[in-house]
Amino acid sequence: MKKYNIYLILSVIFIFTGCKKYLEHVPDQRTTLNTPEKVSELLVTAYPRANLFLLSESMSDNPIDNSISGAANNINIGGYFWTDPEDISQDSPNYYWGACYSAIAAANQALDACDKAKNPEAYRAQKGEALVARAYAHFMLVSYYSKAYDPATSGSDPGIPYVTEPEKVVLKNYERKTVAYVYEQIEKDLKEGLPMISDAYTAPAYHFTKRAAHAFASRFYLNKRDYDKVISEANEAFPSNDFVTNVRPWFSYASLDATETRIQFTAATNPGNLLIGETVSRIANNYYNTRYSMSQVKLNSVTAPLGVSFSSFRKYSNSSTFYYVNKFYAHFVRTTINATTGTYYAMVPLLTTEEVLMNRAEAYVMKGNYTAALDDMNSLISVRVNGYSPATHNLTEAKIKNYYLASTTDTQQAYLKAVLDIKRAEFVHEGIRWLDLKRLNIPVTHIDLDGTVRELAANDPRRLFQLPPEVTLSGVALNPR
Repeated sequence: MKKYNIYLILSVIFIFTGCKKYLEHVPDQRTTLNTPEKVSELLVTAYPRANLFLLSESMSDNPIDNSISGAANNINIGGYFWTDPEDISQDSPNYYWGACYSAIAAANQALDACDKAKNPEAYRAQKGEALVARAYAHFMLVSYYSKAYDPATSGSDPGIPYVTEPEKVVLKNYERKTVAYVYEQIEKDLKEGLPMISDAYTAPAYHFTKRAAHAFASRFYLNKRDYDKVISEANEAFPSNDFVTNVRPWFSYASLDATETRIQFTAATNPGNLLIGETVSRIANNYYNTRYSMSQVKLNSVTAPLGVSFSSFRKYSNSSTFYYVNKFYAHFVRTTINATTGTYYAMVPLLTTEEVLMNRAEAYVMKGNYTAALDDMNSLISVRVNGYSPATHNLTEAKIKNYYLASTTDTQQAYLKAVLDIKRAEFVHEGIRWLDLKRLNIPVTHIDLDGTVRELAANDPRRLFQLPPEVTLSGVALNPR
């Protein structure tokens, strides 16, 4: 297995976020991290300050070639044609790679301080958060840049470097190793960190609380295909099974204007937002008006899984051509008080109540417990349909089999399609659809305005995001193309 220098990976952070900001957020002042409070301050930076929502949506089966009048965006264009985006700044795979390793560096710095403390028990909560945050950043990296976990192949599929120590030398060699190895390390960090997690935060939505940590664990085990663990982690997240009262409350947005809806959707007070990320991103500026986006027909179709319209969503259009669900709010931070230039930020939901519920539903499907899966799917439907009536809107096995009869006669596959279509509706614009398509190796088809059909087949190497080219300076092979 080839080795390379982690310094070159982290150098991407300096290129795309700037030396000054990186040093401000991850100070190399180990001797000052001598209290739990100071370690907690450092852990604010242990979460990736980037997202790949726009790229993920563009690669999925959600968008169409909507109109030549759409905004030209390199991330959107690269994603739709499954080519490596020309843009290497925010919202790109290069930028996200650097943001994740920056977060990992902060987590490792915090863990080093916890382990060296004279009274390590006082740092228990900080160590738990650092371990789970480190696991999360590595999990997102392996999910995007490597093949999906498969027990038959993950022992040889290239993973991503799992970094567990703070950098103390300028040059240090790391192995990329395998997907299986990365999953082993993620699970190790999760198991150690979860019992230490605390809920004592002033702004809990931006940290791994117990609920958020178990939510992440449910996603991890779904990808690992350990369905018993998915169910148990979902139950740990919501021991009272109170999913319905803790979803994102779309009905309450009915009287709000567009701006207020966006703010509330990504607010820390939104009960469905179990973990929110503060990200450097233009997702809020671009997701609703790019060429490769959604028409009215496509949006209405996607947000009506199995013919059940999620009518509680606040839908809008741009130029009566580009249709979208109102979700993201753009925060613009000026370079200086009087400057006209600055940086766009977006608060984005990273883990949600709805995802945990659907993770459990899918696990029930794979376990053959279709009654429990129906209960979970209908629970979400009950809070997404105006004028909800169980007799009218609830799914039944007969409805599911009839709806998917043209594509499958297998009961389990029909139920799985139902879960995935409900998730597709719930998480439109949030990148979850791509993660499901990649995880399950589902082919994707795009059709251009001129009728050209483009297909991304199962196992196509373009399903893996490309690593930053800088890593080749250490002899690391990029993902195949």
